[in-house]
Amino acid sequence: MKINGNEIRPGNVIEHNNSLWVAVKTNAVKPGKGGAFNQVELKNLLDGTKLNERFRASETVEKVRLEQKDFQYLYEQGDMLVFMDNESYEQLELQQDFVGDRAKFLQDGMTVTVELYEEKPIGVSLPDHVTLQITEADPVVKGQTAASSYKPAVMENGVRVMVPPFIEAGERILVDTNEITYIRRAD
Repeated sequence: MKINGNEIRPGNVIEHNNSLWVAVKTNAVKPGKGGAFNQVELKNLLDGTKLNERFRASETVEKVRLEQKDFQYLYEQGDMLVFMDNESYEQLELQQDFVGDRAKFLQDGMTVTVELYEEKPIGVSLPDHVTLQITEADPVVKGQTAASSYKPAVMENGVRVMVPPFIEAGERILVDTNEITYIRRAD
C-alpha cells in the first residue's frame, strides 16, 4: 500500500531503492524556507546497511506488509537453528548469525515469531522475558554501600547479567531478552 513520505513512522517497513528498509528513527522537519520533509533513518532488512533519507510530503513510498508466523524452536544443528511452523509442521533452518546474540536465550519448545516477506524470513522476535537459572554469582561484599549496587552473575546459557546482591547461584530469575537485563526473581 502506498503512503506519503511524511507518514513514515519508526518500525514501518518500506520498499525503497529496490530493497526492503525498516524505519529506525523519523524526524519531521519544517524549515523556515521551502517545504516540510521527513528525515528518516533506514536500516536495510536484507544486509543491515543504514541510510539517511529525506521524504517530502508529496512523495509516496510503498509500505510493505510482513507476514508474521509463530514457530517453535526445536534444536541447534551445528551453526543452524531449527524451527517448526506451528500450523503446517514444516521445519525452517536459520543461521545462528541471523538471530544474533539473542540465540543464547532460545529454549527447547519456545515459541518465536518469524517475520516473512514473500515466504523469506527477514526477522525473528523472541518472547520479551525468559526464566533462567543463575549458575555463578559473586559473593556479596560486606559494608558495600546501601544504595542499589548490582553484582555480576552468569546464567545457565553462559550470558553475564548484573543482579541485585541478594541473588545467589541456583536461583531462577526473569530476564529481559531485548535489553539483557535482570527483571526480578522467578516465581
